[in-house]
Amino acid sequence: MNPVVWQRAESAVVVVLVMIGTVHLGFAWWWPLALFLLFDASIVGYAMSPRWGATTYNSVHSYGAPAVLMAVFALTDVRWCALVALAWAFHVAVDRALGYGLKHEDDFAHTHLGWLPRPGRERAVPVSGE
Repeated sequence: MNPVVWQRAESAVVVVLVMIGTVHLGFAWWWPLALFLLFDASIVGYAMSPRWGATTYNSVHSYGAPAVLMAVFALTDVRWCALVALAWAFHVAVDRALGYGLKHEDDFAHTHLGWLPRPGRERAVPVSGE
C-alpha cells in the first residue's frame, strides 16, 4: 500500500478514536466539530510570508501540543485541557485524512502527503515513484 494512503487511513482511525475518547470523558460529541475551525487561525502566518505561514501552520497542525495538553489533563485532571487536546487532535487527524498535510515553504499546496488538488493538477496523492 502507498505510504501516503496508509497515513491518511491511519488519520481516519485517529478521528474515530478521538470521538470515542470525547464521549468517554463525558463531553458532548459535537465539541470537536464546534472547535474545528479555531485551529485554522494558524494560517494567518501566510500574510507575512510563505515561510512564516508554513511554520505557523505546521506548529499548530501537529500532534505535539495536543499530546502535552493530554499529559496535563492526566496529571492534574483539568478537564478543559482534555477537551482542547481532543478537539485539536481531531482537527489534525481530519486534515491529514483529507490530504492536508504539513506544508512545505515553497507552496501551500505542497504537503508531506503530496500535492493538494488544484486546477491543472490531476491528483492530490502521488503514486509511488513520483
